[in-house]
Amino acid sequence: MKYALDFSTLLPYWPVFLNGAWLTLKMTAVAVVVGVAVGTLVAFAKRSQIQPLSRICAAYIEVVRNTPFLVQIFLLYFGLASIGIRMPTFAAAVLAMVINIAAYAAEIIRAGLESVPKGQIEAAECLGLSKWRIGWHVMLQPSIEKVYPALTSQFLLMMQASAMASQISAEELTAIANTVQSDTFRSLETYIVVAALYLALSLVIKLVTHVLGEYLFRRRRVVRQTAARNSRQAVRPPTASIARQGGAA
Repeated sequence: MKYALDFSTLLPYWPVFLNGAWLTLKMTAVAVVVGVAVGTLVAFAKRSQIQPLSRICAAYIEVVRNTPFLVQIFLLYFGLASIGIRMPTFAAAVLAMVINIAAYAAEIIRAGLESVPKGQIEAAECLGLSKWRIGWHVMLQPSIEKVYPALTSQFLLMMQASAMASQISAEELTAIANTVQSDTFRSLETYIVVAALYLALSLVIKLVTHVLGEYLFRRRRVVRQTAARNSRQAVRPPTASIARQGGAA
């Protein structure tokens, strides 16, 4: 029997799909903002001269990066509940996302910090800048600019990984899809719609991060525009010299 696609049965569920997409976007936004802030602190702490602190941060990064995200969610939601600590599904999912993205962001930012020449740091110290100003202006800002594409890729991966939250009944997009397809028995159409919504969310995140990067890293935009202008001038035909040669002839 030939299967015919029929999306009309999903029309009454569009508000539910949009609510799930909005919750997914909200979870991702909260996790990204908090996770990058925590990851920045962990990156600096791992480079600290205080060995116990550095080792704790290194252990945290290794544990998070080498365990499945789904297991981390289960530990927070089911594991803590077994010892009497119960959290709402949204809080557990977002906390797991924060812990996960912070570990990956810490390694990305640490790589950026390692790329800062020591001569720049020594020059800032000779100028009498405080450690906070050196850390912010000399180290962190150039580092974030260098690793920003890697961070934005991690944001997209985290948004897609938020689908794991459906396993603890968080009402995000994948959980909504599971409910809709069990009601309508139109699995193919349901997951095509969900895939399209995830694609739309990815494009929104890419657009937002691109605009944010253009605003934050103006120097990169100026350098790119200057390089483009120089390249155009290099390929422009020397009309003035040709005209002078013609006049001389």
